[in-house]
Amino acid sequence: MSARQVARVFSCSQPNTVVSEVSLPAVFSAPIRDDIVHFVHYNLNKNRRQAYAVDPEAGMLYNAESWGTGRAVARIPRVGGSGTSRSGQAAFGNMCRGGRMFNPTTTWRRWHRKVNLTQRRHAVASAIAASAVPALVMARGHRVNTLAEIPLIVDGFSGVTKTQQMVERLNNLGLEEELLKVKNSRKVRTGQGKYRNRRYRMKKGPLVIFDNNDQTLVNAARGVQGVETCHVDRLNLLQLAPGGHIGRLLVWTRSAFERLNHIFGTYDSPAQGKKGYRLERHTLQNANLARIINSNEVQSVVRPVQRNVRVHDRQKRNPLTNAAVMNRLNPFDKERKAAVRKSVEANVANKATRLNTRRAARKANRKHGRRFIGNYHKELSGANARTEKEYKEYIRSIKIGKDAMKEIVE
Repeated sequence: MSARQVARVFSCSQPNTVVSEVSLPAVFSAPIRDDIVHFVHYNLNKNRRQAYAVDPEAGMLYNAESWGTGRAVARIPRVGGSGTSRSGQAAFGNMCRGGRMFNPTTTWRRWHRKVNLTQRRHAVASAIAASAVPALVMARGHRVNTLAEIPLIVDGFSGVTKTQQMVERLNNLGLEEELLKVKNSRKVRTGQGKYRNRRYRMKKGPLVIFDNNDQTLVNAARGVQGVETCHVDRLNLLQLAPGGHIGRLLVWTRSAFERLNHIFGTYDSPAQGKKGYRLERHTLQNANLARIINSNEVQSVVRPVQRNVRVHDRQKRNPLTNAAVMNRLNPFDKERKAAVRKSVEANVANKATRLNTRRAARKANRKHGRRFIGNYHKELSGANARTEKEYKEYIRSIKIGKDAMKEIVE
């Protein structure tokens, strides 16, 4: 979008000579919608595709039939016959050698795309507006350092009929570096396209836009590498934004430039060349948001800034590691910690007393244990003696025989 009101018209025969000035058409103030340009270009670029498809019968020209189940092979159709390596081989399937492709391409695919008319017009207007911004033109790779002004408006193309004359006038306008860049960019295309009548590729140069008064320059510009021409009544987005990238270097003839208001209209009146079309308006007339917010009109109605108001803590604190938060949540926690601390201190202070008490208890337990073991062995020995005495008395009482008693006595 250009903020200037007028543009200078230069002579193509005398370098940097200003012939006159013309008012800048309203289309150069249109919003630069890169998203619309990309969408429209993406869809319109499909309308020149040529249909392609494989032969409908490719991979299907075999006498093949499935063997069915029970033969431990896949149920894919197999070529019949015998005596050749082809017999018994699978056919038809996309996984088979010599078979058809999956989902064969057809010529009745939806190759073309329809784009809304108003959307196409908005895209063309955005591309024209972007061509007046030097930064966008330079970002696209054009050499504009030697140009007198952008947009470049020229007067004097009407008598040009030869290519040599066209080259001389473009060099006088400061486009010599641009034309040399385009000429040196001619390279062999990578890929299969080099075998399909598009062997070379070249960068885009300037686009010369003319009207009925300068139609003779078409044949003259046709032989200049990288230079394209377009009638102002038939502006094409594919030329204004090649590849969907805005910022094409445009060279306007004076009569074509003055016709833009008739084609696109202004913000006060609709277009006459495009029935019912009105230029798209900016969402923001002033994109400086800081200036809008800090203006007196806005600041006079907004509420003052609130100070020292905290709805919640800036950061959640862990009560298990933050004593202040824990005391607020559990007031008894402070007393609990004090009791634990007091108990720990008492244990440290009474450590010697507790150890002496524990030693005395262990000593008493060991003494009692030794007494218990001694009494146990003593009682066990007495029990054996009593048992032997009782046995002898039992034998004697039953009087088994003298020999037995003698043997027992012995």
